Amino acid sequence: MKKLQQRYDVSERRACLAIRVGQRLSGDDVVGILEDVTKHRGKPESNRVDNGPEFISKSLDWWAYFNEVKLDFSRPGKPTDNAYIESFNGRVRQECLNEHWFIDLEDAQEKLEEWRLDYNRHRPHSALGNATPEEFAARSSAAKVRSAHLCSR
Repeated sequence: MKKLQQRYDVSERRACLAIRVGQRLSGDDVVGILEDVTKHRGKPESNRVDNGPEFISKSLDWWAYFNEVKLDFSRPGKPTDNAYIESFNGRVRQECLNEHWFIDLEDAQEKLEEWRLDYNRHRPHSALGNATPEEFAARSSAAKVRSAHLCSR
């Protein structure tokens, strides 16, 4: 299971944009996930990734190059470089993976997607002023629209 953290802007903080399940994920799989996410969210400025084989692949390198996305690699053996994602992965394990039996990969994907949606829609975060990621993103988007209107006049 992989979760990709992408930096767009402050409105995307704490949101889980995708969780995909597989026996293993290749660089091509990661590129497909990124393509799906960017259809709805646009391209990020950078992606923070670890040094797993799916992230150091030529496929992801080419995708990042052609889409002008910086790949921000954590230092090998330094999970503290990305403490938020390490904490998030622990939460996924504790609250979803350890709580369910999965019949097959499809069942796992369905349960993880339900968990992801609940995480984004119903869980306030103190770092977001006790708003959920969806509420925070909506407020940030509304503020950007107001700001854009003010700047365009």
